[in-house]
Amino acid sequence: MKSKEIIASKDLHLYYGKKEALKGVTLAMNKGEITSLIGPSGCGKSTFLRSLNRMNDLIPDVTITGSVVYEGKDIYAPGVDTVELRKEIGMVFQQPNPFPFSIYDNVIFGLRLNGEKNKKVLDQVVEESLRAAAVWNDVKDKLRQSALSLSGGQQQRVCIARVLAVKPQVILLDEPTSALDPISTGKIEDMLFNLKHQYSMIIVTHSMAQASRISDRTAFFLDGTLIEHNKTKKIFLNPSEKETEDYISGKFG
Repeated sequence: MKSKEIIASKDLHLYYGKKEALKGVTLAMNKGEITSLIGPSGCGKSTFLRSLNRMNDLIPDVTITGSVVYEGKDIYAPGVDTVELRKEIGMVFQQPNPFPFSIYDNVIFGLRLNGEKNKKVLDQVVEESLRAAAVWNDVKDKLRQSALSLSGGQQQRVCIARVLAVKPQVILLDEPTSALDPISTGKIEDMLFNLKHQYSMIIVTHSMAQASRISDRTAFFLDGTLIEHNKTKKIFLNPSEKETEDYISGKFG
């Protein structure tokens, strides 16, 4: 069965003022797969990730040309509702960022914004989302406690549950485990692997090992340019470009 493209950039250029941070990136990502974005610091991978749900709109003096097509529509077309877009394309950040209220209220935050008041529905979504984020057993007896009382790894999984609760199609993850210990990192990797049949995920990672463990495809960025994109096994074992091989073998980065 051929994978179906869910989101794709075409000739995407992004400028911070006059500095060109993305230089004509054309990259398609498939439904039900994990795509890793790798490359040295400052190569454009996080900028590219944030372009996929228009988070860069929040930064002053940004100019974007080209297109990002999601489910057949250009997300940069006039009249696109970015609030609705970000429900469909959720984001998990590098540092866990739970809101300063209870675990329960963190998870249902998006549903409340949508006007959902039915307690039975909210209770069900909280349990389903925390189970999917592999943190239900840790928190089920303390749902009314502050999410800030949890460990870093638990906080990050609650943040993932918060994204899952609004039923996105795509989840963007910007180095979601870089602030976590190896055990928490392993739990999150297992969880992402188990979720990929329900969601399409795009993850920025500095960890080659992480990219090789969890992703179906990997894209290598260098200096704002997409150098190579292919199945992860091919990128790591037999890359087509010398720059990719040099980066993966540790010659720079």
